[in-house]
Amino acid sequence: MEKQISSLEPSHFPVMLDEVIKISSPSAKGKYIDCTFGGGGYSKEILKFPETHVEAFDRDEKALKISKKFEKKFPHRFKFHHNRFSKLDKVLKGSADAIIFDLGLSSIQLDDHDRGFSFKSKKKLDMSMGLNEFTASDVINNLSETNLRSIIKILGDEKEASIIAKNIVKFRKLKKIIYTNDLVKIIEKSKKKIYKKKINPSTKTFQALRIFVNKEITELIYGIIKATKFLKPGGKILVISFHSIEDKIVKYFFNFFSNNKSRSSRYIPDNEDMNIRLFDNYKNRVFRPTKNELDKNNRSRSAKLRFATRSKSEFEYPYELIKKFKKYLDLEDIDV
Repeated sequence: MEKQISSLEPSHFPVMLDEVIKISSPSAKGKYIDCTFGGGGYSKEILKFPETHVEAFDRDEKALKISKKFEKKFPHRFKFHHNRFSKLDKVLKGSADAIIFDLGLSSIQLDDHDRGFSFKSKKKLDMSMGLNEFTASDVINNLSETNLRSIIKILGDEKEASIIAKNIVKFRKLKKIIYTNDLVKIIEKSKKKIYKKKINPSTKTFQALRIFVNKEITELIYGIIKATKFLKPGGKILVISFHSIEDKIVKYFFNFFSNNKSRSSRYIPDNEDMNIRLFDNYKNRVFRPTKNELDKNNRSRSAKLRFATRSKSEFEYPYELIKKFKKYLDLEDIDV
């Protein structure tokens, strides 16, 4: 029996691991792409099956360190790319049997308070997942009130985005906003005090900034498009999302470009994208963590897993996906 490879820390749990393994079927051997390597949970489980090969991606330098153990143990079966998964077309060769995306912020990242992801931190406002162009501090101190309001409102679904953005600009005129706890204080003063709410008042603003800093929507859209191109007919693409924007994108992509997609009306003019059938009949099934998993890892509570099966149709570029979610792509393209 092979010695298990430990992740960076014992609190790292790959979300819905059993479901991911069941859907991706590594027992049938083949090539698997782990697009969000993190602590290596999915890769480790897939490599337990002797005739599997895994190529993994992660932009985080800490994941790079963990991957070295895998490369040493499985020199002919594991390969790591320190890169964004939106760049997978630059390095992958051949086709894959399953491609996995776990879009959540890992415990490794969240628990490292030096990186400023958590509103419990008192360190510098960073929020960089790796290979970033700017930090959350750059965003908070450089962008206009209008752009800050749009980011917080659209990417965080924060109803009080206007007053938060206004107070950020007001505060930074007196002092540059460098530390996480400074931003938390601004948000708390901006929000209406509803003490019975379970969600921390900073949650939505921090989510919005993290998404913007790492261009997570742009990464997702171009990542799943390029991943689909590398799937074998019958291959699976699995995506675990953690907020409504991600889930909406994944659901639309799988459904709109599926063989069972029907036109809403025969009177609506046809277009080329409506004829693109990248996936076999998509069943719109959503998997959620079991109670047993939630008891072990409460951070998985908002996770949703969707998967689609690649059809035999030749790959055609799904421009409609870009068009449908253009407002998010344009927002993440704002210069900092």
